[in-house]
Amino acid sequence: MKLTDKPVTAFLDELASDAPAPGGGSVAALSGALGAALVSMVCNLTLGKKGYDDVQDDIKNLLTKSEALRAKLAGLLEEDVKAYTGYSQAAKMPRSTDEEKAERQKVMQAALKVATDVPLTIAEAAVEVMDLCMPAAEKGNKWAVSDAGVAVLMAEAALRSAALNVLINLGTLKDEEFVADRRAKLDSLLEGKGVTRDEIYDYVVSKL
Repeated sequence: MKLTDKPVTAFLDELASDAPAPGGGSVAALSGALGAALVSMVCNLTLGKKGYDDVQDDIKNLLTKSEALRAKLAGLLEEDVKAYTGYSQAAKMPRSTDEEKAERQKVMQAALKVATDVPLTIAEAAVEVMDLCMPAAEKGNKWAVSDAGVAVLMAEAALRSAALNVLINLGTLKDEEFVADRRAKLDSLLEGKGVTRDEIYDYVVSKL
């Protein structure tokens, strides 16, 4: 059964246990999905409502994007569990001989690359969710503007949480070209996002 199909309490129990996954990467994906869901909530509370006739098309477009991101991030939660499980299995490979050690190292490095790219994809999706939050706050139902504020906080938490998972894996990878490429992508995703968060948060507060 998928983690996303289980009760919240079951997910929390597994998260709190000594199992290697779910962990921080899954929480990052969940945070992003929650942010996207809140954007969808604002949209759904705006569609068909009196006084918002001139933004209906914009809100429909926002809703399409937020729902796609919600589904994507829920899927990435499962992918993160698979990726880390793959790495954990590789770490348990035999290492009694030089040949076994070499093979184990090769498989572990490959698994680490997968375990790096999944949270990087989560970070990318989280940025996309952040991009939807200001339009949702500006054009959405004024009684739900606080939800747009919570959405950007959850999305930025997803971004920074995913970034930590990328960085811890990059620190163990030996492929310098791969490390440099992924670090550059991550730096680009993180650039200016604290400012973006604050701008949206402050706008929301001004409307309360």
